[in-house]
Amino acid sequence: MRIKIFADGADLASMKAAHASGRVQGFTTNPTLMRQAGVTDYQVFAREVLKEIRDLPVSFEVFADDFEAMGEQARLISSWGDNVYVKIPVTNTLGQSSADLVRELSASGVKVNVTALLTLEQVDAIAEALHPTTPAVVSVFAGRIADTGMDPAPIMSVALERLQGRPMAELLWASPREVLNIYQAAEIGCHIITVSPDLLAKLALNGKDLAVYSLETVAMFRRDAIQAGYSL
Repeated sequence: MRIKIFADGADLASMKAAHASGRVQGFTTNPTLMRQAGVTDYQVFAREVLKEIRDLPVSFEVFADDFEAMGEQARLISSWGDNVYVKIPVTNTLGQSSADLVRELSASGVKVNVTALLTLEQVDAIAEALHPTTPAVVSVFAGRIADTGMDPAPIMSVALERLQGRPMAELLWASPREVLNIYQAAEIGCHIITVSPDLLAKLALNGKDLAVYSLETVAMFRRDAIQAGYSL
């Protein structure tokens, strides 16, 4: 497929399995996913991940809310490995842009993954802030755009154009809702898409005969009804 697939999650066993499968080209996580996975020690978890995954990019996110503390966390996280990208939210919780911090970090060689972008104005601000020779990822939450009833594909296409002046920056289609999104992202030329374990498993259905799939679905309904002991 003409797109990099990054596994999104914080379950170490699932991350190891995805890495061993050879089907992904990177990994992303965030504080919400880590909390859901029961992670209690951020740094211990990150070190365990990086011990297992050394040859593919892994993104860890800062969780401070003021920019000075974000910068300190970003430099610490970046020091954990050459394959580490530091996720910086596009704003803090006050809505203040993180572009100046991104500019400072990118200029110093920190590989950033700027996250939670939903507007083209945000893409423009971050594109301008990125250093042209430092690798970076720009994560636009296409799935959340779709949640509002808008088609994210045209927005992602324009975002791709806006990043052309930053050849080391890659556009990431974040929070996909279905496998179809992977093919949509690939079609417009998006560089990366994050994929949860359940969507990753469904990639095996690529090209599956629909008549066969229909029969398997009917068999599933029948099997579950028998196992449940239903009667009328």
